Amino acid sequence: MTQPPQPPNDPPQGGFGAPQDPPQGGFGAPQDPQPGGFGAPTPPPADPFGKQPATPPAGGFGTPTPPPTGAPQQPGPGYGYPQAQPPQPGYGYPQGQPTQPGYGYPQAPVPGQPQQGYGFPQGMPPGQPPQQGYGYQTTPMQQPQPPQQDGNGGKKFSTQMQIIVAASVAVVLIVAGGIWYSSGGDDGKKDKASQSGGTTAEGKGGQGGGNAVDGAGKEKAPADPKSKVGFQLPLPKVTDVTKVDGSWLTDKAYVKTGLNEIVAYDPAKGTKLWSIPLAGQVCAASRHMSKDFKTAIAFQQSKPTKETKYPPCNQVGGLDLATGKLMWSKSVTAATSGDAEVRFDEVTLSGTTVAAGGTEGGAAFDLNTGAERWKPKATTDGCYDKGYGGGEALAVVRKCGTYDDPQLVIQALNPTTGSPISSFKMPPGVDYASIVSTKPLVVAADVGDTAGDGSGISDFFSIDASTGKLLTRIAADGEKYAARCASTEVESCSQLAVGNNRIYVPTEDHEGTGEYGDTNEIVSFDLTTGKPTSDKADAGDRYTMFPIRMDGGNIIAYRVPPYDKGGQVVSIDGATFKQTVLMENPSDESIRDAETSFTPDYSEFLYNDGHLYLSSTMVSKPSGSLDTSRRLAVSFSRP
Repeated sequence: MTQPPQPPNDPPQGGFGAPQDPPQGGFGAPQDPQPGGFGAPTPPPADPFGKQPATPPAGGFGTPTPPPTGAPQQPGPGYGYPQAQPPQPGYGYPQGQPTQPGYGYPQAPVPGQPQQGYGFPQGMPPGQPPQQGYGYQTTPMQQPQPPQQDGNGGKKFSTQMQIIVAASVAVVLIVAGGIWYSSGGDDGKKDKASQSGGTTAEGKGGQGGGNAVDGAGKEKAPADPKSKVGFQLPLPKVTDVTKVDGSWLTDKAYVKTGLNEIVAYDPAKGTKLWSIPLAGQVCAASRHMSKDFKTAIAFQQSKPTKETKYPPCNQVGGLDLATGKLMWSKSVTAATSGDAEVRFDEVTLSGTTVAAGGTEGGAAFDLNTGAERWKPKATTDGCYDKGYGGGEALAVVRKCGTYDDPQLVIQALNPTTGSPISSFKMPPGVDYASIVSTKPLVVAADVGDTAGDGSGISDFFSIDASTGKLLTRIAADGEKYAARCASTEVESCSQLAVGNNRIYVPTEDHEGTGEYGDTNEIVSFDLTTGKPTSDKADAGDRYTMFPIRMDGGNIIAYRVPPYDKGGQVVSIDGATFKQTVLMENPSDESIRDAETSFTPDYSEFLYNDGHLYLSSTMVSKPSGSLDTSRRLAVSFSRP
């Protein structure tokens, strides 16, 4: 996982003036594409005569490093595809090491030995029994051997022999690539081997035919996936770095946090529908929403002044996004500090319970009335609720011990009473943990700061919420997999999804098969066994991709475009892993620059029924010349 870019002290601003529909053809006159858009390689420079070279110059950004000289290498089934690995001793999920010297490249074949394509069962030394590879059956597979040369220096294969050998190789590859393990599912069925359910040029693997464990999705394939710009919202004028967390979709509006307000916009036109003024700026927002479009925020008690530049974030409020009303707002006193009010770092929602947490304590409220439901009691062991994860259930990261020697406990909670249902102690060396999902209960952590890339993830922990028992620990090698969880917030993980009793993660970017440009894949792990599955969706040459959310048993993913294309939204079938393009955005340079200015680490991505909304989570005072590609939000709509 690469180190996410840090928010600049003064990132450039843009998009001035009232929200407006962009002129025909995009955001303005076409410009040379700007580098730095997430996943978009720098385009090849024009020559002095204004002509573009046929191919990008060697050595430019996105140009693949040529493989080592020597014997030609055979392509494997794809970078990031889970390898077969023997179990290792140690706590939790066994960590495997790649066997190839060139990461992502299979070794050159050795005469008389089976090939070791990345992700395929590895060949064993002569005389050794076969090892069990994760996701593959243990039956040894025999590779066809070429006929021996005679004493006259060898003869070429006859046509008949070539056909026989080619057919044999094809059979072996089909067998090797077609074995998979299905998800255990909620019904506890054991994994079973079967043939892959379907393949496309972009994805293969999956759980066989039919629907995924979590059922069919609602998003349907369009007749025409091409989109146009719906609307754009200019950045608010601020004097300092300001959080603008929070964006939601109702049946009638796109709702976004602004400056000291919450604003609803027409989802197609971008015209303002209503605004909720706030005493201060939003500092945390729930990513969850009730069925009747209610949610929760935490915000500052006042606007900044000369005397109080950073007002405390001590207010929790319930929002009715259907009517555009702040239903209630409350503050609570800290359990350990007398009359001092709790400063909240985050807020979430589970059912009708709003749970807000911070280093000074936490509290829970009724979503509809604001009545206090429960508050963690003061303890003598220094324990406090760091933060909560909501959604279908409620869980907490509880921090105990000292600053130098913390002990984190993950608890599943009764949302109404706050009483623990189960507890799981995280292993030593975990200073921070993030709740990825509450049902099933999945936690991410950087154990011993071993991720080494600032992603906050070295391992995933799948926990039985009813008993607190660890089901499996999944090693997420930072050099292979790309997702992110911020250590400052418990419910902050992005670029991953949980469904079908699996966790879906993107691989790190790597060289594609084309002449230039990176690509990656989305793969998955079983949450009961911890084993990698055969799921693999390829982003395609020069595109990279990551999950946005689940749609039933399908994965909705965003494809980050190359320098000369627009982004895409795809639906990945959870059973077959076949991809369907739901939306393809315009490739105009100015539009593409605006689209790629929204990086997944510091942006919110919402997609529903032919509408895509990209929005910023942080803005600041402009520095130097304005970057006109920056917006508070941009929408794309499909006809």
